[in-house]
Formats: sequence, C-alpha cells, structure tokens
Amino acid sequence: MKILGIDPGLQVCGYACIEVDGNTETLVEAGVIRIRPDLPLATRLNQIAEDIQTILEKFVPSVVAVEELYSHYAHPRTAILMGHARGVILQKMAAAEVEVKSFSATRIKKSLTGNGRASKEQVQRTIQTLLALPQLPEPPDVADAIAAALCCATTMTQIIDTHTGQGAY
Repeated sequence: MKILGIDPGLQVCGYACIEVDGNTETLVEAGVIRIRPDLPLATRLNQIAEDIQTILEKFVPSVVAVEELYSHYAHPRTAILMGHARGVILQKMAAAEVEVKSFSATRIKKSLTGNGRASKEQVQRTIQTLLALPQLPEPPDVADAIAAALCCATTMTQIIDTHTGQGAY
C-alpha cells in the first residue's frame, strides 16, 4: 500500500510517498513543490494543482494524508491563504478518487514521538530513526509530509488491529 503525505503550503508544499508492507514502512520519495511567492495567488494555486496531479500520477497512492490547518488568532489571514492551497490539494484527491485522511499537527507529532508538542527537530530525528535515513529529512516541509504519511500508516494499522485483531493491510 502506498500512502502519500502532503504538507500544504503556498510557497513550499512538502510531499512524501511511503510504501507500507505489514508493519514496515519504506520511504519511496520525498520532496517539495516550490512556488514563486511573487506570482498571483491564482497562478500559484494552479501550479500546486498541476504539480499535485503529476505526483498522484507518479505514485498512485491508496490514501493521502494531509495535515490540517492550524489557525492562530493573531494570524487569521495565514490560515485563510493556506486554506486555498489545501482546498486545491483536496480537490485533486477528490477528482482522482483517492481517499484523504486529515490529521492535526499535534496528532501527527504524538503518533511519531509520543509528544504532541514535539519540536521539529524531534520529529525529524524520529523519522530518521524509523526509516533508517542517512540524514535528517530536510527541509521541514518534507519532514512534515513524511510525518503525516507515517501517522496515517500507524492509524490505519491500529484500526485494522482493533477490528480484526490482525496487523496486516
């Protein structure tokens, strides 16, 4: 089973594809979509849509894990702008008929590190250890996408274990 993790962004959008076989996760590929910040919003959203479509066609995931938006009362505009990027991503998933799972940042961190308030560095080190990577996943957008995919894999394994008593997909 392939799980695609996506960390939505208007300038940098992280993505990661993992392959899950039983209780083993393997990183297939991870990277970022970089969008020029000087482009009009509509052009940036179109680029995200096109790049996400290419990624979907390349990996053909069974499920996509997308980080939920976090809105801080001091920066509501940021959440609104990020919502545009997330909306385009979700639309592409719906068009491709790919199941989407959404997770809060704290849930993702807790599933990986046991601490919902873990630092970015703790998350990166945990990912490096879990996937036996030679170096920390960089930039943070890539680490966030990998973390979302791993959280999804863990959640799906727990659901299967609860319902069937088995740990296989």
